[in-house]
Amino acid sequence: MTRSTEHAIIVDHLSKRYGDLLAVDDVSFAVNTGEVFAFLGPNGAGKSTTVEIIETIRRPTSGTVTLLGMNIATNKAEVVRRIGVLPQGFSSFDRITVRETLSFYASVFRSLPDINALMDLTDLRAKANAQFKTLSGGLKQRVGIAAALVNDPDIVFLDEPTTGLDPHARRQVWQVLKGLKARGKTIFLTTHSMEEAEALADTVAIISKGRIVAIGSPARLTEKHTEQMRLTLKPGDAAVLDLVRRMGFSPTRTIDDGIAVSVPAADDVRAILAAIREAGLPPPLGLDVRKPNLEEVYLKLTGEQLAQTGQGGVQ
Repeated sequence: MTRSTEHAIIVDHLSKRYGDLLAVDDVSFAVNTGEVFAFLGPNGAGKSTTVEIIETIRRPTSGTVTLLGMNIATNKAEVVRRIGVLPQGFSSFDRITVRETLSFYASVFRSLPDINALMDLTDLRAKANAQFKTLSGGLKQRVGIAAALVNDPDIVFLDEPTTGLDPHARRQVWQVLKGLKARGKTIFLTTHSMEEAEALADTVAIISKGRIVAIGSPARLTEKHTEQMRLTLKPGDAAVLDLVRRMGFSPTRTIDDGIAVSVPAADDVRAILAAIREAGLPPPLGLDVRKPNLEEVYLKLTGEQLAQTGQGGVQ
């Protein structure tokens, strides 16, 4: 791949082998400077291994990674100085305050950040003197993001920054991330949330079985890889499920016991509803018709649901 100042990260023919297991298989992609890049993949796909190589935590079996114009294999110390990392499930010392937490991480990196400015950036100033153990999950994640910024990195790696947060806290974290992008930071986001990727990412890369299977903007991926609308009926009466199947569609059960079916056109939605009415079956109490989204692209390309936690194995 050609080097360019437009690229914060260039991954070139990267592979990682553990004995007979090829965890990362000839992966190449580039992350543009100043963008939010979302990396998606099922457990065991090689996602975490790839990220850890980029972060200099693991060594590749073959291939190269160039970060901010530097080969990470020969410039590890400088690379580490230029990146910030928020690990999944960030935690700190229970009894120290937010201000003390950020001061501690600054000392680890031997940096002298403006702590007040960091707290303002992550909307934490009002909690400056609160002990870490008293904070909500969303506030703790924002402290983690602030800690990842103490060395004023050019690239910030965020691993599942909103896992386990309620919708309000999740959106507060999203606002922080949008603020980082507005300041010119490059954000490498590993997430299991399709909604998060669609809301934040300029570019999405999907990895499956060690290989990149798709890369592009959420809108472009959706346009390229999906064609059908998704009809959801609630509740999912068994007779309705059978009726829709006999009409030639392939309905499935949703997690809340509804019925989901992909349909090529709006006329098919009308035909299904008419068939339910003509069969004398109870009409659905809830009906939702949605255009294709990133989740459908993911399911089509990987054949797997995105797990909500990464437990064990090579990620």
